[in-house]
Amino acid sequence: MLNGISLDSIMRQIVTVLDSPVKFILIVMLIISLIMVGGLIAEMIQRKYLTVKVASVIDAIKKGDNDLTTIIKNSALLPKQKRLLLELTIHNSLSNEMKENFAASLLDNYNQNLDYTIKKSDLIIKLGPTFGLLGTLIPLGPGIIALSQGDTATLSNSLLAAFDTTVIGLIAASICTVISMIRKRWYSKDRVMLTLIMEAVLEAECK
Repeated sequence: MLNGISLDSIMRQIVTVLDSPVKFILIVMLIISLIMVGGLIAEMIQRKYLTVKVASVIDAIKKGDNDLTTIIKNSALLPKQKRLLLELTIHNSLSNEMKENFAASLLDNYNQNLDYTIKKSDLIIKLGPTFGLLGTLIPLGPGIIALSQGDTATLSNSLLAAFDTTVIGLIAASICTVISMIRKRWYSKDRVMLTLIMEAVLEAECK
């Protein structure tokens, strides 16, 4: 008891205050997950028409029939991958060692961007069920009190709110699980492919 206020009542007030923010966060996570689905579909369409054959790109670079800029621009790489490789070719004043370090820096930044994209969906995978559980437990307090008083209407509303928040949290997490799984497969291949092509570009540049 603190100055006539029990710890139980303090915790009850805190939990009551958290009810609306938890529901709001769940709705926001669901909206974000649906936006991510749109982004995934757009990326999927882009990748469908930009099928990269790594060997053919590397062969074209090594043969040197065209300049590197033309080869990169005409390749079936994604726009962000082309920009990264073109960035490497425009710094002709750098020494071979500096070019290698610069390439490593570009590749590291590219990988960090990929990781950041995946982490956004991974975060919802973790937080969705957590906030869903919070949204489930918070209404149960008033529901139990209503049950003791024979107020079945309040009990029903509390249980309905509890189940709804659980479902929304699980839906958001499930959507993002699929998104992360697909993107991790894509990006794993991208990392290997871009590393090989960048090595070929460096070899051609450092001759």
